Amino acid sequence: MITPKPRSFWQRWGMALPLLIFALLSGLFWYALHSGDPSRLPSALVGKTVPPFTLPPIEGFADAEGFQATDLAKGEPTIVNVWASWCVPCHEEHPLLLELAKQPGVRLYGINYKDDPAAARRFLGRYGNPFARVGADRSGRVAIDWGVYGVPETYVIGGDGKIAFRHVGPLTEDAIKEKLLPLVQPTGAKPQG
Repeated sequence: MITPKPRSFWQRWGMALPLLIFALLSGLFWYALHSGDPSRLPSALVGKTVPPFTLPPIEGFADAEGFQATDLAKGEPTIVNVWASWCVPCHEEHPLLLELAKQPGVRLYGINYKDDPAAARRFLGRYGNPFARVGADRSGRVAIDWGVYGVPETYVIGGDGKIAFRHVGPLTEDAIKEKLLPLVQPTGAKPQG
């Protein structure tokens, strides 16, 4: 009787190895997606002065002028929202921005990111303009300098022109009440609504 040769490790487990590697990578990917709050992405600019920039107004939009970095260092905090008309989450957060702009002590500026001017005008015309000023970043260069990962993103700029806070993704009522308003409203001011 012939005794079969013992099979090597690779002969026994070689077919299962790719499946095990795939399962491990899938598990790591799932964990990375579900383990954290995307709004807590680190920003190297928090605590630093806003990078120098000048943004023109949205072409053909007369309801708000553009702005530059020096406009953010005028002694009062400013909330800056980076948005685009083609961004679905921007549509979802827009009603919250309209309400935020009504709060006492809130100065809200917008950066329109890589957008068609006609589409941006239609968006603000249809849904309302919450911004005291809104600049057009057609090339996306200013957003890159600010470290924007994607739209929407919202920043709180202190009266000294330094970035005090960054929120990645669409704003929520809780984020506005717990994170943004305490940074921009004078002590003792009560949120409306």
